[in-house]
Amino acid sequence: MTDTTGGPEPAAPRPAPASAGDALRFAFGTLTVLPVRVARWDREAARGGMVWAPLVGAVTGLCAAVLGGVLLLLGAGPLLAAVATVAVPAVLTRALHLDGLADVADGLGSGKPAGEALRIMKRSDIGPFGVVTLLLVLLAQTAALADLYGAGWPYGAVGAAAAAVTARCALTLAARSGVPAARPEGLGAAVAGVVPERVALGVAAVTVAVCAVGSAYGGLYGVVLGMTAALAGLGAAELLLRHCRRRFGGVTGDVFGALAETAGTVALVVLTLG
Repeated sequence: MTDTTGGPEPAAPRPAPASAGDALRFAFGTLTVLPVRVARWDREAARGGMVWAPLVGAVTGLCAAVLGGVLLLLGAGPLLAAVATVAVPAVLTRALHLDGLADVADGLGSGKPAGEALRIMKRSDIGPFGVVTLLLVLLAQTAALADLYGAGWPYGAVGAAAAAVTARCALTLAARSGVPAARPEGLGAAVAGVVPERVALGVAAVTVAVCAVGSAYGGLYGVVLGMTAALAGLGAAELLLRHCRRRFGGVTGDVFGALAETAGTVALVVLTLG
């Protein structure tokens, strides 16, 4: 006879590791508006998806650079090309990251305790802190890209791609183990802590190397500048992440958006210094 009384409950089986296809579908399906069906919505798929986030940035940035280049070939000036380049990521993400940036600005600017600040961030409207932050960030991105395009399309194209890759790498780092979610629901909770710290740091190292190599057309100074831009962007995002953890108790989907915009903007600004 089998003893059915007492004894520990059997452990739930661990989900099978996500395939590369599952990870890529999660990354592109959650971070862009591209018609990609997310086949799995679990932490294994989220882990792979957040590891591949910089690739999403590369695709987004290259699409933006192509549009900027087309406009320049048609005779448009650097400023119009820069505006179009800034618009492409906003369209491809439904302005998800920009919306998160505005919400985080309102939450931090409110000075309220964590619970109230999180409720402010969930509102559909945008407050004055959010409006001013959005305006300044978009102006900074446009001005930086106009400066880079003024030096030639390759400079603007590499800037757009490097900023986009750095922005999405900030998401990978924010999803590393040890970073808690501020809420039990939402995208932030789905991806919080899913990426092992060593893997996240490895992705960051690859991102910095890619940005350095991509800037090699400027010689040794270009390599150093590309590396510095990526490191500065990721460093700024890390500072914001730590502040959000202190203020909100963890990350939310809005925080992820704010980190991406912060990292990308700082990277662009640093690239203009060359």
